[in-house]
Amino acid sequence: MEDKKILLSIKDLVVKFRVRGKKLTAIRGVSLDIYENESIAIVGESGSGKSVFTKTFAGMLDSNGYIDNGSILFHDEELADTVVRKNTISDKMISHALNKLNVYAQYELGADIHKEMEALKAERADKEKISREQSEASDHAIAELGIKKTEAFNLKQTLDPKTDKAKIRELSQSIKDMEREIKKLLKDRMTMELEASKAVKNDTAYIGKYDSKMSELKAKYDAAVKGSISEETRKRNEVLAREVYLSIGRYSFFKRAQLLHMLLAALKQAMVTGVDLSDDTQRNAVFDKVAFRVKYLDETADRLHGICVLNLANVKYAKDWYQIRGKKIATVFQDPMTSLNPIITIGKQITSIIMKHQDVTEVEARAQALDLMKKVGIPNAEARFDDYPFQYSGGMRQRIVIAIALSCRPKILICDEPTTALDVTIQAQILKLLKDLQKEFNYTIVFITHDLGVVANIADRVAVVYAGQIIELASVDEIFYDPRHPYTWALLSSMPQLAEKNTKLYSITGTPPSLYNKVVGDAFAPRNPYCMKIDTLKEPPMFKVTDTHYAKTWLLDPRSPKIEKPEAIQNIHEKLLKAFNI
Repeated sequence: MEDKKILLSIKDLVVKFRVRGKKLTAIRGVSLDIYENESIAIVGESGSGKSVFTKTFAGMLDSNGYIDNGSILFHDEELADTVVRKNTISDKMISHALNKLNVYAQYELGADIHKEMEALKAERADKEKISREQSEASDHAIAELGIKKTEAFNLKQTLDPKTDKAKIRELSQSIKDMEREIKKLLKDRMTMELEASKAVKNDTAYIGKYDSKMSELKAKYDAAVKGSISEETRKRNEVLAREVYLSIGRYSFFKRAQLLHMLLAALKQAMVTGVDLSDDTQRNAVFDKVAFRVKYLDETADRLHGICVLNLANVKYAKDWYQIRGKKIATVFQDPMTSLNPIITIGKQITSIIMKHQDVTEVEARAQALDLMKKVGIPNAEARFDDYPFQYSGGMRQRIVIAIALSCRPKILICDEPTTALDVTIQAQILKLLKDLQKEFNYTIVFITHDLGVVANIADRVAVVYAGQIIELASVDEIFYDPRHPYTWALLSSMPQLAEKNTKLYSITGTPPSLYNKVVGDAFAPRNPYCMKIDTLKEPPMFKVTDTHYAKTWLLDPRSPKIEKPEAIQNIHEKLLKAFNI
């Protein structure tokens, strides 16, 4: 894929959900590059994390879900290109930012000493805490009681007050007992922490040594930050001040003022702690705490020009999603009726989206909508324009959803199992439609499915997902003819088309692991018939098979025994030809 431009670059993505007082890690450190105009399939069992992964691209996570770590860089030149007009307000804000940055830059002169001071404070803080083992035991006991209390309360809510009075009284008493026990555990924890802190404060030798060292470092620090910053730093700050304004210029005046204060505070903290602001990655991370960073490119008398670093993992404001969701990244869901309003005509639903994202009249929007309806294969589009969704068949409704998704010419089209609810004949038509339209509209398809037959028809590359991780990534031919991960072998073996007469259809034994708990070793190990001891102890790295093929399994380690893929998927090409009478 070297000749293709990276459109979306996901690095070390971690997504978590808060569920009944516990945290579930749905995506565990996924990294993936998605290219322009390609079709990539995300494959795996239900609950593997396929949909959650792609929902992060468009900010569609449920309210209890959040991105805990990682970045999602969206390389869209049109959206990234940023122009901000210069006026007296912008000049004042840039001047204010520059003056502040030149003052804050003095803290960089003492950054190394500041790190020593922080390390000394951290050492004392650790001494004043209870041991790690005590802390973990206390946290575990409190969390377990909290879960049991919640379960008891939920069970109590399901009981009938008329017939289950005794059971309700029993549960109410149990809940009160657990509340008392939780309070006691919290009190015991506080007592242990106070005793640990007292022990350090009573250690006069250690306190004397600590105070002496801290006084010495403070004196050095105060002397260092009184120095003069270099001319090179001043020039950097001039660019930085412009980048600050470029990054906030698209907002209203009051929002700009608020974000200016927040960005300067973030940059001050970065200078105090010694962040290398000449490094793009570190500078991006500082800006991401507040707003997208806009790299300064050039300026004229009346405008500033820059390019935005679009990290979709750090979108802070809903208005920013309006420029991305639908307009640049669109989604086609499994059931078209979840996307269509049953009491609004088809034509109105398409034109409203076009008018929302494009500066066109209703007449122009109608013409575009009719053109799209024809392109997605709606017969007699003019006559069907004012029909309601219930007057369309399932396949036609899905075509309309595709038309709506494509109405703003998105760069990425996420297809979340869009053919699962359709007849196989219609399914083939929809897949062909998506591929045909891709040539005209030049979008990237991210296709979510558990059906490997669909994968063969639409994908250029395949990412196999298991327990929130990509465990194999390869071209579609390599996945079918040279799979390397035992989970991929199991998925292929489960294809009904490969089942022969008088043989039992293969199914994967067991269930995926609970993602509430930390997964130790290879997540697939308990279900893997080729499991080795190391699979239960250590997570495998991603091994490179070819330039386009990677798999996360210890079987690819040179020290591992050589194991052939299952007989069911050997000579898979010939078996598929035979199955379909080709």
